[in-house]
Amino acid sequence: MQLQDILYSQGFGTRRVCAGLVQQGFVTVGGEACDDSAAEFDPEGLQFTVQGKPWPYHDKAYILLHKPAGTECSQKPSTWPSIYTLLPAPLRQRPQKGPVQGVQAVGRLDQDTTGLLLLTDDGKFIHRMSSPRHHVPKVYEVTTKHPLDDTQVQRLLSGVVLDDDPKPVKAAACEAVDIHHLRLTLTEGKYHQVKRMLAAVGNRVEGLHRSRIGGLQLPEKLAPGQWCWLGPDDLTLLLG
Repeated sequence: MQLQDILYSQGFGTRRVCAGLVQQGFVTVGGEACDDSAAEFDPEGLQFTVQGKPWPYHDKAYILLHKPAGTECSQKPSTWPSIYTLLPAPLRQRPQKGPVQGVQAVGRLDQDTTGLLLLTDDGKFIHRMSSPRHHVPKVYEVTTKHPLDDTQVQRLLSGVVLDDDPKPVKAAACEAVDIHHLRLTLTEGKYHQVKRMLAAVGNRVEGLHRSRIGGLQLPEKLAPGQWCWLGPDDLTLLLG
């Protein structure tokens, strides 16, 4: 695969821009400078730098972001900054067949919700993770306004009715960690679901944090606003 095409596939600009980066000496491959944009490389596992910044080749990008509060999961946010501003430009510019370029969030978190957010340019992966048929569990750490009791926990487990759906919505698991801390596991994603479920049992969400999706836990060392690549082992934990 030509070096300019490798750079293009990773989101470093048009093929002409990528060729220019190489020809101007801004690209090194395996620690060696390369000014031939048509030079052939095996992209699998390739490590290169562009303008001094290292970049590993990924055929598809799978990203974990620790979403901070006060951000929107939208490329055109209405009020708060977009989560996409937390990502480097190549991830936002990776070429796609559709009109929207770059990685896309797998589902959304409200602007005041923090925690684990997945992003990718793999449409099949987005569908697999988002489809209610697959029942991918998502774990939320909920801070409540009012003290929790066994009745609230049991109602969340047995099912509560939300105003737009007569079918009861159940938590897959529910644990009162302490008097104001609920650990809630859901396998579907309705609009404001956690907040509405807590309201249905007479409580209120004061803080909401997603700590796990499938078998993948949010890394403790990943600070709010930071992101990391996901590898094959991580995807196995997500997809089972």
